[in-house]
Amino acid sequence: MPENDGVQDEIDFYSPRGHLAKRLSDVIGARWPAEVRAIGVHGSLAHGDDHDGSDVNLIVLTYRAGAGPRPALRKVDGILVDLRVTTAEEGLRQARELTPRWPLEAERFVTARPLHDPRGLLAEHRDAHLSRLAEARPPEFSGLARHDWEIAAAAHARAVRLAEYYDTDAALVLMAEARVHAALVAGLLSRTYFRNQADAVKRTGLAGADVQELGKILDAQAEDLTARGRPVDGTLAALFE
Repeated sequence: MPENDGVQDEIDFYSPRGHLAKRLSDVIGARWPAEVRAIGVHGSLAHGDDHDGSDVNLIVLTYRAGAGPRPALRKVDGILVDLRVTTAEEGLRQARELTPRWPLEAERFVTARPLHDPRGLLAEHRDAHLSRLAEARPPEFSGLARHDWEIAAAAHARAVRLAEYYDTDAALVLMAEARVHAALVAGLLSRTYFRNQADAVKRTGLAGADVQELGKILDAQAEDLTARGRPVDGTLAALFE
């Protein structure tokens, strides 16, 4: 179960990222006062360790679809802003949904901090997400992990083949994909969420794994998933079970 370790109760509005987040919140609230229900941040600002090069991850919850600002990913005053906009109801649905990318998606529910949230919707979404995790049974997580394992294994196999043909650049790209999805497998099986892809491969010890080492890790994960009730490879009939 994820914990709230390392998340700040207060946002540092004196940092350039914090100051920009506050400005964005003020502008959005003033421009769409009847549409916006809550505004919050997650990521480095919520953790209190933002630095030069950090993003501003902003969440906007609205009353209805298509209202409020448009979602955006762009730099503002030299700082990358990732602006997500969704209705409060859709945000709650997403908070209750578990997907193969859960280890990378949970952070925005668990660590979100309000800039404007008079009804406590961000806390409601966090509680809904944690409740969903508490209800989920191990087979649900192992099923999601198998999905990520298949992607990791396929990327690793292609990387091996490309390396044999000395296409090093393409092999490195696929190795990076394989490491991330192998990290997602580890996160799902241990119910551990990560702040981003770099954090995922670092915390799972996959950041420096070469082709052979990653292959051994994938083999070990395949054995683990098989022991949890269903192999990662099987017959045609098993595909439709």
